[in-house]
Amino acid sequence: MKKQKQMRLINFLIKTLAVLDRGLERCEAILLSGAVLAMAVLNVANVIGRNLGHSLPFTGELNRLLIVLITFMGVGYAARKARHIRMSALAEQFHGISAKILHITIHLGTAVLLFALAWFALDYVQQTRQIGSVTASLHIPLYLIYLAIPIGLCLGGIQFLLAAIRNIATPGVYLAFNVPDTQDDDHHNGRI
Repeated sequence: MKKQKQMRLINFLIKTLAVLDRGLERCEAILLSGAVLAMAVLNVANVIGRNLGHSLPFTGELNRLLIVLITFMGVGYAARKARHIRMSALAEQFHGISAKILHITIHLGTAVLLFALAWFALDYVQQTRQIGSVTASLHIPLYLIYLAIPIGLCLGGIQFLLAAIRNIATPGVYLAFNVPDTQDDDHHNGRI
């Protein structure tokens, strides 16, 4: 009876986290695709303007700002899809429970690192705000753009934490919250 209650609680936790994760994924996808689309529109408009003799001077500045946004907000999205850079040569040497422990350790360590980097980045954002730095052409406060750095790092940390929770709470080995490790034979046979 106690085991059934624990399993129901774990299933409820996983389903709740999955719903929250899907909502966050949609927001990130809209933001990232909108930023990429904005870069494309800006560059096409600038090329057309240049050919007509009227270049858009703010295009380069906005592109740099959008690159910062895409780079750091993409951290969480890449981690969610297990498309982040990872050293799989070592992980492929482990199977079963040892692979699971290794992935939990890696996910928790990466989450802690990303949260720490987000903390330091937030300190930098606050310093930038106090200085009052703005962009050259559009006079956008730089701290508003740099906010993408701690937010993106924090979202990445959340994804790695979710992956660790998934590995702790459920059978199998997961590279991300919803991405099972297909290299692990034990996962397919249900032995973990």
